[in-house]
Amino acid sequence: MEAEKTVQRTEKEQLVASLNRAFTEATAVVITRQSGLSVSEISELRRKVRAAGGRFKVTKNRLARRALSGTKYEGLADLLTGPTAIAFSSDAVAVAKVAVDFSKTNEKLVIAGGALGARVLNPEGVKALATLPSLDELRGKIAGLLKAPPTKIAGVLQAPAGMLARVVQGYARQGEAGPGEAA
Repeated sequence: MEAEKTVQRTEKEQLVASLNRAFTEATAVVITRQSGLSVSEISELRRKVRAAGGRFKVTKNRLARRALSGTKYEGLADLLTGPTAIAFSSDAVAVAKVAVDFSKTNEKLVIAGGALGARVLNPEGVKALATLPSLDELRGKIAGLLKAPPTKIAGVLQAPAGMLARVVQGYARQGEAGPGEAA
């Protein structure tokens, strides 16, 4: 019996240490209440969060509070009541998007709040975060911006040469027309 308790304590300590590392590395955390979600629904949500580059963890609130200790997310401890699950990611927007989108189609998942860095967000703040473009979308926009200027620069560089040629051609026509005559 005593050996079994020691094993359980060691497993809990490992879980707390693992969660603490995850919180330390995460850019954003979303706390959800998932009362009544089936195993298949949780698995589906976990798959979607993982596809967005994050993790979704159902854990005991007491252990999660311990894991928050010493991290920038300590302010989230008050949100850990009732049946909660935690989503976290290094992409600040992706995990919020997945959680908010899933909660729109499944009323059993409710956004309790979250944090972006040390800033604690209420449910509306998490929903607002979810409306921002994700890191991948921003990368695509930046790549588009970086790709566009070379074509614009080429067009701008060609324009002066064309204008110069038209001016020279205009002077040449004026010279052909003779003095005092308009081209």
